[in-house]
Formats: sequence, structure tokens, C-alpha cells
Amino acid sequence: MHAVLSKKIHITKRDLFYTDVKLFVDQSDSDGVLDDVATMIGCTRSNLHVVASDKGLVVGRIQFVEDGDYIDCTKMGVGGKAIPPYIDKITDITSDAEFVLLVEKEAAYMRMAEDRFYHKYPCIVITAKGQPDVATRMFLSRITSELEIPVLGLVDSDPYGLKILSVYMSGSKNMSYDSASLTTPDIQWLGLRPSDLNKYDLPDQCRLDMTENDIKTGKELLKEDYITKNPKWMAELQTMVSAMMLMLLLLFLILLALCSALDLTRP
Repeated sequence: MHAVLSKKIHITKRDLFYTDVKLFVDQSDSDGVLDDVATMIGCTRSNLHVVASDKGLVVGRIQFVEDGDYIDCTKMGVGGKAIPPYIDKITDITSDAEFVLLVEKEAAYMRMAEDRFYHKYPCIVITAKGQPDVATRMFLSRITSELEIPVLGLVDSDPYGLKILSVYMSGSKNMSYDSASLTTPDIQWLGLRPSDLNKYDLPDQCRLDMTENDIKTGKELLKEDYITKNPKWMAELQTMVSAMMLMLLLLFLILLALCSALDLTRP
């Protein structure tokens, strides 16, 4: 790490592991050492120039300079821009977006990116393709802090969707030492919500029975602080568990697209 900092370059966690495979044996060992060093020094992992592989995507009305290169996320093709693992090299962030749309699934993100959703509704669309990685969490925290615009979360109506939102909002336990730069506490849960099933009379094609594991996870979430402190979220989760029914975002978007193509959404 000293050599990396001296040369002012970045390496991934995997690179760090391969510097001495005999010593670390498993990458979890080198990851643990990295977290311990960051905690002892009192800095973030990114300050040590050790980053995770990029995973997240961003598209829409945001522009910034990345290591000297001007990036306009409305002109990055259908798939948008990969969120770089070295957020410290991003400068001069500008945007005319009115909100950030945080999407759980890549498939849902691609649907919105391909439709140029951000042109009709001035926004920035972000996904981490499921469980959020460090770079995406840090990028989201950075842009919302600088742009001062709201974040709307669009996730599956299941216990795991809520758990993903909680990581963005509160951070993860194993990286609690870096929570200041990794969390976005004011995310608003846009949907999909369990109450949407009956409120909007959504068809059976959007509904799935919860498995025993889903129900167990939902009941465990009912005891979490971030749920108990939010009465509306508590009520939604109780509705989900009692109805033993969940809804996947992708199924909903596919059905909506089919209805639109067949002109079934118009009176």
C-alpha cells in the first residue's frame, strides 16, 4: 500500500490479494487486513488507493470530469457510464436533474436507459446491479451532497429490496468506520410497495408467493432499527409478511411495456 500511495496509483482488492498469495491464502484475509489498517489509521479504504472492481452504472442528466476527461452521461450510449472505483478523481460535477432514481436491478435500469427516461423526467438513473458496491454507494453520497437533490429508491417489493435500501442509507456493519462517505440517509422509498398490489389492482402476473426464507427474512427485518423507526416502512413490511406475497420490479416493468405496446393502458 505504501508503494501504491507513493506512485499515486490505484489497485483493486483482488490486486492486493495477489501481491502475496502464500501470505494471505484467501482474499477474505487480505480484505480483513485492509479494513484493519484503514480503521487504525483513521481513514477510508479509498484513501489508501485500494478500490473494489467497478460494478455500478449511471445514465442521465449529470456531467463531471474524471481524471481530466469530460463525461456527459446523456451521451454514453444506451448502457450509460460505469461508475469508477476511484471517486476521488471525479471533479466539477454539474447537473440539471431534479432527482436521482436509484434502481435495484440492472434489467430495470436498462429499460429506463434505453427509453431515455431521463429526457422526459429530468433525473439521474443509477444501479449497482443488486447488492450495492462501495463505489456506487460513495458516488451516490457524493453527488447528492453536492447537487442537493432527492433520491428515490425503486426496488423489488420483497425483504431483500428493503435490505438493499438500508445499505445505501445506513451502510454495512463491516464498513461502519467509513459510513460518513458511504451513506445517503434521506432516500425515499418510491416503490414497489406491498400496498401497491391492491391499491393499483396489479394483475397476478406481477405477484409471487413468498418462500419460507422470504418470510423469515421479512420477520427478521421487522426487528431492525431502520424499520422500527419508520412507521410507514413498518406497516408495508407487515403487510408483505402477512399477505405472504411479493412483487418483482422487472415483472412489473415487462407487463407495463407490453400493455403500452398493445395500447392497453389507455381508456
